[in-house]
Amino acid sequence: MTTTARLRAFVAVADTGSVRAAAARLVLTESAVSAAIGALGDEVGVPLLERNGRGLRLTPPGETFAEYARAMLGLHDEALSAARGDLDPAHGRIRLAAVTTAADHLLPAVLAGFRADYPDVQLRLDVGTSEHVWALLDRHETDLVIAGRPPRDTADLVIRAERGNDLVPVAAPPVTATFDAGTATWLMREAGSGTRSTCEALLDQLELDPPRLTLGSNGAVVAGAVAGLGITLVSRDAVARQLAAGELATVPLPGTPLRRPWRAVTHRRVPASVDLLVAHLLAGEAWWPSDYPARSTRGGS
Repeated sequence: MTTTARLRAFVAVADTGSVRAAAARLVLTESAVSAAIGALGDEVGVPLLERNGRGLRLTPPGETFAEYARAMLGLHDEALSAARGDLDPAHGRIRLAAVTTAADHLLPAVLAGFRADYPDVQLRLDVGTSEHVWALLDRHETDLVIAGRPPRDTADLVIRAERGNDLVPVAAPPVTATFDAGTATWLMREAGSGTRSTCEALLDQLELDPPRLTLGSNGAVVAGAVAGLGITLVSRDAVARQLAAGELATVPLPGTPLRRPWRAVTHRRVPASVDLLVAHLLAGEAWWPSDYPARSTRGGS
């Protein structure tokens, strides 16, 4: 078994916590996964996994090695895509990651148009919090991220395109009628969400400590706001329909709306197929080329 296959087996066990689940994920026999893990452990020279009840968990050295293993596998996949796509980008592969709001409200139309132009490009989309998608890019497990501002001190990134995005406080009309920012319940996204972090920063700036209710996803906080559970800070793109229908209304609040552009971010070197998708974004009216290359990634979170 190749080193790459051993690394994939190790990461699968690290993710699932068992040889059986890893074997099912990789479509291998349990004995093959066990052999791969054993051979990798012998090569590294330190125990990477230990028993945890009926399953397995990473040892402290295993935690360290797992981060490198993910990055090595990500770079391996990226290198294959780049080498194969350079000859024929229109038949290449793009690994795309996006935060939930962008995936729900921006990307469907973008990807439909792109596939109409390039039907033979293989697309894979991962969706998650800001924390999740930036981690994927850091480990080279995705080629392009659609999200807000990249995290601090992230090297080798380029902002390829930007699109306007306003964060606005919204609530159901009955809630706005008696709104008090310091006493109203604020509906919050899950931990790791960039919108949640921005909302918390806004409340701190206004020196407010209102009640909070975590609902866990963008769809849940919007539905909660429509139902009258409280107020939430959300991308205007995500509530355009509800605002137009009168189900939600913006709430006047100092410091809002917050300008938080969407950004399309890659590493400096990407497969040629990714350049096709960036060009497709820029061909539309909503996106524009960024004036800020890699140095702009030194900004806030």
